[in-house]
Amino acid sequence: MRDISLVRILPVEPRVPFISARLVAGVISIIAVIISMTLFITKGLNYGLDFTGGVVTTVDFGVEPPADVQNFVQTRFEGSQVQNISQPAGSLIDHDYLRISLPLQIEEGGSDDASADGEAERQAQTDAQQVAQAALFEALEGQYDNLKLISTETVSGKVSGELRRKGLIAVVLALGLVLAYIWFRFEWQFGLGAVAALLHDVILTLGVFELFQIEFNLAIIAAILTIVGYSLNDTVIVYDRIRENLRKYKKMPLAEVINISINDTLSRTILTSMTTLLALTALYVLGGPGLEGFSFAMIWGVIVGTYSSIFVASPLLLVLKLKRGSRIDAPKDDVAKTV
Repeated sequence: MRDISLVRILPVEPRVPFISARLVAGVISIIAVIISMTLFITKGLNYGLDFTGGVVTTVDFGVEPPADVQNFVQTRFEGSQVQNISQPAGSLIDHDYLRISLPLQIEEGGSDDASADGEAERQAQTDAQQVAQAALFEALEGQYDNLKLISTETVSGKVSGELRRKGLIAVVLALGLVLAYIWFRFEWQFGLGAVAALLHDVILTLGVFELFQIEFNLAIIAAILTIVGYSLNDTVIVYDRIRENLRKYKKMPLAEVINISINDTLSRTILTSMTTLLALTALYVLGGPGLEGFSFAMIWGVIVGTYSSIFVASPLLLVLKLKRGSRIDAPKDDVAKTV
């Protein structure tokens, strides 16, 4: 039977000069990070309901949503957003639902007293969202026939603030634990290199969301944490090979050892990234609007994470002046002899 596997077309011992391109890659990365941070200041993220608070109502018209419904809603409810929700593949329903997001409503008679009871304030905000949702449904019922309410989601201002704070803590904590683990597992140069690469990935992921103003919600936080794990896995594999080759090639220049190590893991990196991207692309195309943001973030994160493990994490070992002869490149036998 004819062998059609992808591995067959990959070179057995690739020798791509990645390290020679480190300066160009470094300039590209720095420019991309600066652009992302500038976008964060000038445009900011398009925070979703999870982080801003408000109410989301999904309705069914029994047929495709009327063409004028977006204008009807947005002229009556300031700040509202209207989005068609396609049905998943294989569904028996042959038309879209409509999802309408209303921004956080300020409760009537709300107190500005900072000492006001938190639970009472949260309940008042929830009541305000429900009043807005009821007004919306009533307006739609008066304008369109056969309207059916599918679901409603309400997030108060306090809850959205807590979610934003906890999301930030989760990302910072993940990066801190990565730094501690890599430092313990390898050397401090490896730890800083890995965290710098992860920060690079997170900032560029936020940058693409700022650029295209894609909704940033809790699912995207989950995607970022997954990207951190994926990118770290790639980086650790390259680092592990660098450590092995430092023991193997004791007199070879560090830059050359790093380049050989990247090439040694290249086929694994390509195959893993390609198979992951194929699965994520299928999720993006067939997963429906609810998974578009998550799958887009993951696709972008896999591409950036693969790039950073080769062009950011590994060359940084040269910048951080990884010392030859440290405990990582001393074979156990040699260590035993010196004791």
